[in-house]
Amino acid sequence: MSAVQICEVSPRDGLQNESVVLSTEVKAALVERAVAAGARRVEAVSFVNPQRVPQMADAEAVMAAVPRVEGVSYSGLVMNRRGLDRALAAEVDEVNLVVVATDTFCLRNQGTTTVQACDAARDLVAAAREAGLFTTVTVGASFGCPFEGEVSADRLDEVLRRVADAGPDEVALADTIGVAVPAEVSTRLTLLDDRVVPGTRTRLHLHDTRSTGVANALAGVASGVDVLDASIGGTGGCPFAPNATGNVATEDLIYTFERSGITTGLSLTSLIESAEWLQAEIGRRLPSALLHAGPFPG
Repeated sequence: MSAVQICEVSPRDGLQNESVVLSTEVKAALVERAVAAGARRVEAVSFVNPQRVPQMADAEAVMAAVPRVEGVSYSGLVMNRRGLDRALAAEVDEVNLVVVATDTFCLRNQGTTTVQACDAARDLVAAAREAGLFTTVTVGASFGCPFEGEVSADRLDEVLRRVADAGPDEVALADTIGVAVPAEVSTRLTLLDDRVVPGTRTRLHLHDTRSTGVANALAGVASGVDVLDASIGGTGGCPFAPNATGNVATEDLIYTFERSGITTGLSLTSLIESAEWLQAEIGRRLPSALLHAGPFPG
C-alpha cells in the first residue's frame, strides 16, 4: 500500500490511564494539535462511567471545545445505551464500541461476558447507524489476555463472527496489552477479512508494550489494513489491564512510513512538537522514540 489512514487516539486512549487528570482546555488543545498535524480521524473522548475512568469525566465539555473542521471526524468510545445517548448529544461523528475477546477481561472492562458484549454491540450499532453515525466495533485482547493468556484463533474467529453479524462500518483488532508479533498480525487480519462483510473497513489498534508496535503496523499495512490507531507521544493503556502500557507512537509510525514510501497526510515535525508539549503537560517522560531521538536527517 502507498497510503494508510491514521486514527489519532491520544485524547482518549492516550490519556485514560494517566495518573494526572488534564484539564478540559489541555485535552481540547491536544485535539487541536492533532488536527493541525493533519489527522482527519480523532478518537477524542469516551462516554463511560466517570467513577471508573475519571480522566474522561469531562467528555461533553471536551467535545464542546474541539475545533469543528471540515473533513475531520471525531469519535467517542461507548459501552452502553447511556454512553451512546451522551455521544449523540455531544454531536460526535462516529462511535467506537468495544467487545473484549475473553470473558474474564470483558467482565473487568465492562461488566459483561463477551457474548453479552456482542449482543449489546449489535443493538448499539443499529441505533448509532440509524442516527447517522459511522460505527466501529473494536475487539479488545485480540492477540492475548492479561488474565486468560493466549487467545486462540478459534476463539477470536467466534467473536469476529458475532461482531460481523452486528453490521458495523468498521471492525478493529486491538492488541490491548502489546503481545502481538508481525506473523500473528498477518494471520489474524486474514481471519478478520474472512469474517467481515465486503465493504467493511478494517482497523488495527496497537500497543508498544514489548517494542513490536511499529513492526506490527508494517505487517498490518502489508496485509491491507485500512486504518491504524496511534497516539502522540506513545501515551495510553487500559485501566483494567495490568501492565498495559502505551499505544504505538504516532510520530514513530509516521517516520517509518515516510521512509518506506507510505503516505499518511500527517506532519512529522508537528507531531514531534506536540509530543514534546504533551510530555510537559503530563509531567513524565513519554516512550516515543522520535520525541527523544529526533528525525533523520535532522
